[in-house]
Amino acid sequence: MTTPVSDRTARELRGLARVLVRSGYADRGAVSATLTEAVQEDAPSANPAVLVPELISGAEAELADEAATWPAETDPDRLDAVLAELESLGLVVVRYCADHHAARQALEATAAPKGLVFFTDTDVWHAVDFGMLELKVWHSDTANVAPGEPLLADVLTLLRERGLPAVFDEGRIEITVNWQRRVQL
Repeated sequence: MTTPVSDRTARELRGLARVLVRSGYADRGAVSATLTEAVQEDAPSANPAVLVPELISGAEAELADEAATWPAETDPDRLDAVLAELESLGLVVVRYCADHHAARQALEATAAPKGLVFFTDTDVWHAVDFGMLELKVWHSDTANVAPGEPLLADVLTLLRERGLPAVFDEGRIEITVNWQRRVQL
């Protein structure tokens, strides 16, 4: 970073840029806006117009180097296939939303949904850093699925058939995932 900030702040800002870019869901404008806000809060003496492009470029370069070694099909590719199949079965699928309220709005805006599957932006950031994505599954009345219910069994089966280890724990599905999403900002 050419803009002077403390080592700790620089590390935190690079970490934020890393998860935002690697998520693969936010576009350049959204990534820039989030980083600009973080720079203004955490490094008020830095110039966001200089620092933010540096942060994004660094995260993109690191990702491009790693992506060159990835397999043709990655865990996020397999997850996308599962989510598309769930949509074809009549479930509402919401990816990278702000929170459960946004997911609920999408569910309520759909005529005769068979249920809801969603994950939030912070769920993806956790997957980027720790290799585990939390997937929430609700019935159409917003009740969580429970052990033994066909909807839960169907989602777990699809995930496992696609090579995504998954377990149901405390009201959510935990998917072991190596977050290798190819990104174009």
